[in-house]
Amino acid sequence: MPRFDRYLLSQLLALFGFFSLLLVSVYWINRAVGLFDQLIGDGQSALVFVEFSLLTLPNVIRLVLPISTFVAAVYVANRLMKDSELVVMQATGFSSFRLARPVFLFGLVVMLMMSVLTHVLVPASRAALSERSAEIAENVTARFLRSGQFLHPADGLTLYIRDITETGELRDIFLSDDRTAGQTLTYTARRALLARSEDGAKLLMFEGMTQELDQASRRLSVTRFADVTYDLGGLLGDGSQEARSIDEASTLELLRADPALSDELRSPRANLLQEGHSRIAQPFLAVAAALIGFGALLLGAFSRFGLWRQIGVAVVLLIVVQMINTQGTGLAIRSEAAWPAVYAAPLVGMAIGVGLLWMSQRPRWLSRAQRAPLGGGAMEGSGA
Repeated sequence: MPRFDRYLLSQLLALFGFFSLLLVSVYWINRAVGLFDQLIGDGQSALVFVEFSLLTLPNVIRLVLPISTFVAAVYVANRLMKDSELVVMQATGFSSFRLARPVFLFGLVVMLMMSVLTHVLVPASRAALSERSAEIAENVTARFLRSGQFLHPADGLTLYIRDITETGELRDIFLSDDRTAGQTLTYTARRALLARSEDGAKLLMFEGMTQELDQASRRLSVTRFADVTYDLGGLLGDGSQEARSIDEASTLELLRADPALSDELRSPRANLLQEGHSRIAQPFLAVAAALIGFGALLLGAFSRFGLWRQIGVAVVLLIVVQMINTQGTGLAIRSEAAWPAVYAAPLVGMAIGVGLLWMSQRPRWLSRAQRAPLGGGAMEGSGA
């Protein structure tokens, strides 16, 4: 690889890494706040929070990579134009397409990264996240049982536990059930255990008392018991793992989109085809973003103040590509035969990038400041 290509590619990769880290951090912190409240509030440890955060990172990285690619291309091109480095290379005979060769290689590198993420890491992380969520959902003690607090798992139900031992034994239980109209049941027990059966969770209470109040007659019945079972299955869930989501399926499964998979994922065949082809098409947006960002800035002339007008044009063009991507996704979701629409945005984006590079080397796109010396030289020659 020529020295200029290595230099420009190293600049692009360095800035790409910086902006990716910055954007991932911002996006992850925004997501982590809600995740922290949910997990820590359910009694989970900080280690579980870190594990869930790491499992969400592949999808976050996949979302920010095209943006980081665009920002890195724009930033590097703007800085090289301000330092006259691109101007010098153009003066030596480099065309816009020759200058953009390392930019295209940079886009291919990011495209390979996104392909690994979309086809391998994101589905694997989603599957692992779903499995861990199901395991935590089964831990009803962490979800619903907390010592020293009055809890309301359902309307009309109040539960208080003085203490929970390390072995999972519940001490000094108070349970009030007002769900039956005109009747109030109150359970108190010295000890209790949670057990799981095929019908759901059961609360086994020992050495306690049941008080039944008939509100119509105001009559109170008291029954002491050595042990009694209270059904919590309808309140805490049966702990069964939910069906896979479309994000957990492999790309080959989605491209086949057979009826069995559609029934398993509870999703129409059009959604499966759209997701499968989108995983193939989306990485090419990185190439389009790099070419648009670099090509738009080549339209401008040298300026110490930067190329803000060209940067604005690049941003607008990227928004247009994203709008095409949104429309193509919508069409593919509505119809099974419209799955080629997901490839429209990457193709249009790369076509725009190539068009910008072509226009940047046409004489009619030179600025007035660049044409003035040419015109002045011609007039002097004719006068002589």
